[in-house]
Amino acid sequence: MSTNLLDFDLDGLAAFCERLGEKRFRATQLFRWIHQRGASEFDAMSDLAKSLREKLKGVAVVTGLPVISEHVSADGTVKWLFDVGDGNAVESVFIPEDDRGTLCVSSQAGCAVGCRFCSTGHQGFSRNLTTGEIVAQLWFAEHALRARLGTSERVISNVVMMGMGEPLQNYSALVPALRVMLDDHGYGLSRRRVTVSTSGVVPMMDRLAQDCPVALAVSLHAPNDALRDNLVPLNRKYPISELLETCNRYLEHAPRDFITFEYCMLDGVNDQPEHALQLIELVRQHAGKGVWCKFNLIPFNPFPASGLLRSPPQQVSAFAKLLSDAGIVTTVRKTRGDDIDAACGQLAGDVKDRTRASERMAKQRVIALKPVS
Repeated sequence: MSTNLLDFDLDGLAAFCERLGEKRFRATQLFRWIHQRGASEFDAMSDLAKSLREKLKGVAVVTGLPVISEHVSADGTVKWLFDVGDGNAVESVFIPEDDRGTLCVSSQAGCAVGCRFCSTGHQGFSRNLTTGEIVAQLWFAEHALRARLGTSERVISNVVMMGMGEPLQNYSALVPALRVMLDDHGYGLSRRRVTVSTSGVVPMMDRLAQDCPVALAVSLHAPNDALRDNLVPLNRKYPISELLETCNRYLEHAPRDFITFEYCMLDGVNDQPEHALQLIELVRQHAGKGVWCKFNLIPFNPFPASGLLRSPPQQVSAFAKLLSDAGIVTTVRKTRGDDIDAACGQLAGDVKDRTRASERMAKQRVIALKPVS
């Protein structure tokens, strides 16, 4: 069976080439062809020795993910649905802005965390993606967009691991994929422009700080454990105090001097003034320990199974003002791509749930989802 070279970071590709009897610099050449030029045919790699090209044709491939569909939003956002086999499909989203192009990448087919407000979580979990399947989303999007725009310049300047899945529950595949994104011979992205979003897998946050520190976003969504236990079930294992202590440790290695806390605004659930005041107190309690943060308030994107509603704009504005007046940097995320179900929390793909989580969530939805003061 041929080896898919998208599964390798540069060190992995070098080891593969050495097993073929080749020097390390050949791996660098090959890596550039694949990631910088988007090449998938070895015969096109003209500066590789013909003997190496022939070897590669016998043992390796560069194979992306089949594209099931593409949808383009009125605001220019593009969503792709990729086939990852066995009846599963995952989604990636490109968000163009004047000063950047951001790709939102999936790490799992489904998600086992089961956040109440997330469409992916309601579909349950099938499997982790491989490194190659994570990288293939960027590989396809970058080179497809270049071809469409008629440019050889980089189109994607930022990558956010905020698609389907909990990235830190797929750690062994995630880190090599991040290294491909960061490598100057690959996509050459800055550590500040690659963000891993996590619901709070504490041990893996510590490992990421040591192995491959990139920008970190934490899905907080509640100011206290009682409410977060309900919204983000992982909180029952790693409560808020432990999560914030881990954030503090992460900052010692992070490329940015702050952690982004994501906060999905749910009408009547976590959007009341008392919730904002609790967040302010929470930040103040940990500020002395060095935690510095900003809050990104996210308008909820409703889907039928959630039983939840989006906070009214005036409620979001009032909540943001309370945080800002307390000296906490606060932004409100602009909703992009909601007309093609590409906005935050809407990515669902097609998941063959192996955990029956979707059945459990359907039975348990909105239980005790009332404001907790």
